[in-house]
Amino acid sequence: MSLAVDPSSAPAPRHPSRSPGRELTELLSSMRFAITLLTVICIASAIGTVVKQGEPFVNYVDQFGPFWAEVFGAMGLYRIYGTYWFLVILAFLVVSTSLCIARNAPKILVDWRTHKEYIREKALQAFPHKASGTLSQPLDVVREHVGHLLAVQGWSVKTQQRQASANGEAGFMIAARLGAANKLGYIAAHSAVVLVCLGGLFDGDLIVKTQAWLQDLKPFKGGMETANSRLSENNPAYRAQLFVPEGQRSNTAVIGLDQGMLVQPLPFDIELKKFIVDYYNTGMPKRFASEIVIHDAKHKLDKPFTVEVNHPVTYEGVTIFQSSFEDGGSVVHLRPHNLTGSRDEGVDLIDGVVGGEPRQLTGTTAGGQTAASLRLEVTGLRVINVEDLSAAQRKSDEKAAASGGGNDVRGVNLSELSKHLGSGAKAPGEKKLVNIGPSVTYKLRDAAGQAREFQNYMAPVQIDGQTLFLLGVRDNPNEVFRYLRVPADENMSLQGWMRLRQALNDPAARAEAAKRFGESAAPADKPELQQQLATSAQRSLDLFSGSVRLKSPAGDGQPEGALNGGLQALSDFIEQVVPPEQREHTSSTLIRILNGAMFELWNISRERAGLPPQPLEQEAARNFMTAAVLSISDSMFYPVPMVLTLDGFEQRQASVFQVTRTPGRNVVYLGCMLLIIGVFAMLYIRERRVWVWLQGDSQGGTRVSMALSSTRQTLDADREFDRLRDAVLGHHADKAE
Repeated sequence: MSLAVDPSSAPAPRHPSRSPGRELTELLSSMRFAITLLTVICIASAIGTVVKQGEPFVNYVDQFGPFWAEVFGAMGLYRIYGTYWFLVILAFLVVSTSLCIARNAPKILVDWRTHKEYIREKALQAFPHKASGTLSQPLDVVREHVGHLLAVQGWSVKTQQRQASANGEAGFMIAARLGAANKLGYIAAHSAVVLVCLGGLFDGDLIVKTQAWLQDLKPFKGGMETANSRLSENNPAYRAQLFVPEGQRSNTAVIGLDQGMLVQPLPFDIELKKFIVDYYNTGMPKRFASEIVIHDAKHKLDKPFTVEVNHPVTYEGVTIFQSSFEDGGSVVHLRPHNLTGSRDEGVDLIDGVVGGEPRQLTGTTAGGQTAASLRLEVTGLRVINVEDLSAAQRKSDEKAAASGGGNDVRGVNLSELSKHLGSGAKAPGEKKLVNIGPSVTYKLRDAAGQAREFQNYMAPVQIDGQTLFLLGVRDNPNEVFRYLRVPADENMSLQGWMRLRQALNDPAARAEAAKRFGESAAPADKPELQQQLATSAQRSLDLFSGSVRLKSPAGDGQPEGALNGGLQALSDFIEQVVPPEQREHTSSTLIRILNGAMFELWNISRERAGLPPQPLEQEAARNFMTAAVLSISDSMFYPVPMVLTLDGFEQRQASVFQVTRTPGRNVVYLGCMLLIIGVFAMLYIRERRVWVWLQGDSQGGTRVSMALSSTRQTLDADREFDRLRDAVLGHHADKAE
């Protein structure tokens, strides 16, 4: 009786269980896991290349919007190379690649050391490149010839003598190898990945963040450092920023982190003796360098250096790079000009420091706003402003040609000025690069904390054939500056326009100007006509100065009785009191009366200043008055009661240095060198092995069998085997493939 066993019911073979540690090691050392980590790192690095790193958060809000800016910030995309998840992935890649090397390197080294001379002679027939034949020379002679031939061609040769046995007959197996460095390329390339990642971990924020965690350091945001925000002077790795004004010294750098900044003290002081900057004709910096002195109290040494871009200085393991330059607290002398009163009440200069403490202003009232309620914040000083003014000139020429006349100041849109006061990237055409001199930027902040930004140029600029001062203003940093163009007087100063502006605010001066206009515009024998013209001139000046309250039409959004002025006031007056069919004629008449009265007012202001009157026949006087009337009209909408012009300055530059201590730099350099060697070894070095089996025959000759193996089957391998076959067998080869 026999028992039949159903195979399907038989228990499945049990595989020996593997420990969790071994499973984890297999996962970490697998190539699939390493490639996955490397892919994630490549994607993160691409994001870090596209998204600017370390920018203020408001820049990302402007670029991505509030919602996505918060999301990307939570993911750490703004400091991606220092985020914990990026550092953890980098550490796992180091572990994975190291385990991969540890698992495969012994096999590679064993294979690298052996010539595989133990191969059986029958196995030679399985290779793609093989040949056999019989030589008439004795076995020993052929063995010496083949060994010498291979050695001369650079092959590493090893010969094994075999005795007759059950596994085969007696003879000699000659094994040779060439291109063994191909195997080492694998180890070199993988070791390079480990070294580069380790260098990145050492020189990144990992060491700084580890110290901050162990020492419970508290980063600070702006202002002064907190009590527990200072790293050790012996910090082995960091990358910090150091700000040093001219004539000062410092040894306190800051490291920017996600949560704020940490203070990194240096083992020496850096003093900035002089900052040097050269410019291209476009106004862009061409070269900037810093002449510094390193004061080392430990070694009692003061040593000068020059730091330039791409030419850093290394001292005591700390590398000093020229990162950028800023204003180091320049002193500016600002002259206030009162736009609302009949004279400048505060003639004393206002001294301000760029980036310094705000200063309270004093002044008069303008439409309910007093200068005393404003605080001055000087934010910038630019000594060189090279701008392209060709676009404005072309536009002016086109308008002049279209109108058939000269330049029309009225036709210039002040908001368009930014198009030719911006960057050097202009429309096609010949550029006209002009250095328009220094400019000062400041903010005036009211009692509610709202600030407007102003940019005023120190020297006048030639635009549209006229010499004009540029007084810029904008309500927020996202806008471009809108410029008020003020004509310069015969002394190239702002005083002529300011005297006229302030005389317009004086009722007595307006009355005198109206009287003079009536007397000059009408014959002396017609006093009634003189009186009528004087009355019309008085009315025009009062409207233009904004001293007359007009009733606002219903629904225009302007409160009834609001102060206005400029040409807009005359236009509103005509629309209110003149029938539509007579408005065009009345408008031209009123403008002529206004221009004549303003000319008389200008001469009155000159007389008060002790200057001779200007005749209307002079072209310079007519051009000045045309621009002055238009600019005074625009100044009625100037948002503050005074203008601050740059009267002088004491420039003080400051250098921003990047100070680094990077112990992993040499490790990265070594890794890069190994990577180059490894890649070239794997791509351009072919490992080849050749075996030659020699066996004596009964007639005193030698039977020869040979084969060649190559890591890549190429035409070069075919030609190399043909040369070896011909050198060994010659015409005695009876079988070859």
